Amino acid sequence: MAQIIAITNQKGGVGKTTTSINLASALAMTRRRVLLVDLDAQGNATTGSGIDKSQVQPTVSEVVLNGLPASEAIQKCHGYHLLPANSELTRTKILLAEIDGREFRLRDQLATLAETYEFVLIDCPPSLDMLTVNALVAANSILIPMQCEYFALEGVSDLIDTIETIRESVNPELRIEGLLRTMYDPRNRLTREVSAELQNHFGDLLYRTTVPRNVRLAEAPSHGLPITHYARKSRGAIAYLAMAGELLRRAELTPSPETVT
Repeated sequence: MAQIIAITNQKGGVGKTTTSINLASALAMTRRRVLLVDLDAQGNATTGSGIDKSQVQPTVSEVVLNGLPASEAIQKCHGYHLLPANSELTRTKILLAEIDGREFRLRDQLATLAETYEFVLIDCPPSLDMLTVNALVAANSILIPMQCEYFALEGVSDLIDTIETIRESVNPELRIEGLLRTMYDPRNRLTREVSAELQNHFGDLLYRTTVPRNVRLAEAPSHGLPITHYARKSRGAIAYLAMAGELLRRAELTPSPETVT
């Protein structure tokens, strides 16, 4: 049965798509069957996986809006599979508002792939819209990438409120998989202070792995490659391989819904 993880943060620019692409690749390198779902109209996870978003058809839009079987839209990438996206998702988001059961469209499609993949990662848009709601309804858990800065703390607080709302209404089993510190610079005093506050509040939910600021990591998407293929020995690649290992160790334990306070 696939473990479905929504990678989300309502604050943009925190490394959400970078984490989605590189975690998918790192998990695939451990011989896990991985599907990455691009649910952002910017299509950055699609481009960063080496797929031309302007030419690719069909996309996740047809899957969510028209009921096209997800298996018919999947592309093979760098060891993992991709359900691609492009700007058509903007129109899809608007049209979903008129459909009954709109919040369950992605969940129902991913259910047909439950035995095909071990991990399904969903790259969510940086906003709470119907696409993000679809991801949170479909997911077993949420992975939150974040920078260690003051406004990031506010964003996490807002996201936790959203998680509680989804739990109470449509997905009571939704839990926090963990928080991942990205663009991490331990030399920065604010980074250390925010990191300590996260540790105090979230405890074991905070991943030990941190993703550093890394030039190679920033370059990789322009080549359509995950960092594990673009610069495997870089600090960014090592971090995401470590992150995959930590995620797998956690997955060996029986998951239980976390109480968020």
